[in-house]
Amino acid sequence: MVATNIKGNLPEKEAEEKSTKGLFSALHLPVFISANIIIFGIIALAILHPDAPKFFADVLSWITENLGWYYLLAVGVILIAFIFIALSRYGTIKLGPDHSEAAYSDKSWFAMLFSTGMGIGIMFFGVAEPLLHYLAPPIGEPETIAAAKAAMNITFFHWGIHAWAIYGVVGLILAYFSFRMNLPLAVRSALYPMIGDRIYGRWGDAIDTFAVIGTVFGVATTLGFGVMQINTGLNVLFPSIPVASTTQIILIIVTTACATLSVSMGLDKGIKILSELNLVLAFALVLFVFLFGGKVLFLLQALMQNIGQYFSGIFDSTFNMYSYEAAASATEKSKIDSWLGGWTIAYWGWWIAWSPFVGMFIAKISRGRTIRNFVGGVLLIPAGFTFFWMTTFGNSAIDLIANDGIVELKETLLGPDGSSKALFAFISHFPVAESIQSVIPAEWIRGAISFFAVVMVAVFFITSADSGALVMDMLSSKKEVEVTPLWQRIYWGSITGVIAIVLLLNGGLGTLQAASTMTALPFSVVILVSIYGLLKALRMDFGKTDIRSKASMYVQPSTRDSGGWQKRLRNVTIYPRRDNVLKFMDHVVIPAFEEVKAELEKQGLDVVINTEEDGDIRLEVDHGDNANFVYRVKAKHYLKPSFTLLDEESAQEDQKYFRAEVYLDDGSKGYDIMGYTKENIMNDIVDQYTSHHYFIQNYEMRSDYEFGSNPNE
Repeated sequence: MVATNIKGNLPEKEAEEKSTKGLFSALHLPVFISANIIIFGIIALAILHPDAPKFFADVLSWITENLGWYYLLAVGVILIAFIFIALSRYGTIKLGPDHSEAAYSDKSWFAMLFSTGMGIGIMFFGVAEPLLHYLAPPIGEPETIAAAKAAMNITFFHWGIHAWAIYGVVGLILAYFSFRMNLPLAVRSALYPMIGDRIYGRWGDAIDTFAVIGTVFGVATTLGFGVMQINTGLNVLFPSIPVASTTQIILIIVTTACATLSVSMGLDKGIKILSELNLVLAFALVLFVFLFGGKVLFLLQALMQNIGQYFSGIFDSTFNMYSYEAAASATEKSKIDSWLGGWTIAYWGWWIAWSPFVGMFIAKISRGRTIRNFVGGVLLIPAGFTFFWMTTFGNSAIDLIANDGIVELKETLLGPDGSSKALFAFISHFPVAESIQSVIPAEWIRGAISFFAVVMVAVFFITSADSGALVMDMLSSKKEVEVTPLWQRIYWGSITGVIAIVLLLNGGLGTLQAASTMTALPFSVVILVSIYGLLKALRMDFGKTDIRSKASMYVQPSTRDSGGWQKRLRNVTIYPRRDNVLKFMDHVVIPAFEEVKAELEKQGLDVVINTEEDGDIRLEVDHGDNANFVYRVKAKHYLKPSFTLLDEESAQEDQKYFRAEVYLDDGSKGYDIMGYTKENIMNDIVDQYTSHHYFIQNYEMRSDYEFGSNPNE
């Protein structure tokens, strides 16, 4: 059996001890050292290569020309697989034991995954991308109605469900194998069905190393976008602050320090609070632009048309390489290859590079959700908000040029660093409704919006950096360590800032995008192989219920209900206290376990009984390469039904009652054995063991691999 623990499943005292043995004791050195050698190698290349920007541009050009088809195919397969899993019978399986509940409320969950997954990107590209596609489409005439439609369709395509499918499928794989199968919350666990225990060796180290590298460069790319936009915004608000490399370096240092402070506060304080703040700020900004820009009806109509156009052509867009247009002439091919490499392929590489980071983060916050709930939330809710955002800013910006004749916006966008200036150029021409201008001068409003936008970009910057540091720290640490030393999180936050600085100074955003696309290539293969492993594991998991139900016909009638109907009725109407249940477990359950253990050991089986102080008794039978049999009884509290309470002011303890609840390997079975005799309990164990035995005899549960048993609640 695999003896593993997920983070959060170690006793607090033991976790603290494991986290404080020494300065480097928490590090998993093979991953940490390998990742840093490659990272510093790329940094050295960017600094020392005489023509680093051209080198990275050539690599991106080669990938686009020779492997662009692969990137599109890989992302298409990921999207189809993600949707299939949600709509299939596997959608009802929980990411955790069957009895587990969602770890966070829907509001907090959505806020954290959204801020981590898109953040700076929608601020940077919300105005810039639709305008750039409108002014320079991959095919067709620019600045036409057809170009405007295509611009919004392409923007939706790049920021829609494909991106979230990439994030989501990695998160789903990690959450499933960690929370349901008790493997480490690490990317290496995704390949357990194929390589078994080798995930704990060099293969697993290589996988986690790729994940760390992809995460570092994915986050660094995002930070590069963010810092350029913060610098531009500050220049708009305070013209004395120049748009320059020195300013951007200072900004990276300051915001990275803030991110380090946030990550040191932990998930539930720093990151969660900042994420929820981000969501509130984002809603406030987009609603203000939507409601007070004087184009509400137009934007509503455009949103409906954009969504319809996007979903009606999604299959065609997914696999569109513009092959026929590129074959028309060498000039057209060069133009399309450049566009694909700078946009679609770069985006797919960016999302894939981010997927270990975002996937692990959303897996960590998604324990207890069903697969269908997880997929629906991850795929649709953030994408829906993004569609609203892109329509509000993108269509408004296009309308300013097409119908209001604001050529300054066009000139700014097509000028130096135009993408980072686009949002603030749009704000400077924002058509404030006359009803608002009569109360507050338009320039004041535009200045307030610009300040608001700078704050938002900064907060998005911090949440991306702190979440990234947390995930990179987890990937490069020993999996049994609960709390890593603070210096490790500071280190990963700092190294990401260093990479952003180096690549900005040696080629700017083009170099950042190329590096992100390059590092995504090996990890895309890992994702595709992991999807196969997930499907294999889900087939096994879902088969348990069917096999065990079939096994019931081979089980002898249980004597659990002996004692007559009066005894059964008494058990229903009595609400035991905790002490009663613990006493029952000591005097009846444990002796029953010991007697069954003795009999099984006579048959040559290895049996272990574990007893916890809080009323948790576990009997486990080792089956070697097959699934172990687990029969667990836990004292679990519930609230009494309202009709049993004497008054509404009853003491809190008087409102509780306890059950001796049975758990198997996939969680609670929902029935109470309080009141059973020792003979009844032993018969129930044999019933469940017979079902389990039938299962492993008649279902290909494992071939060359095994899963650990489920984590405790």
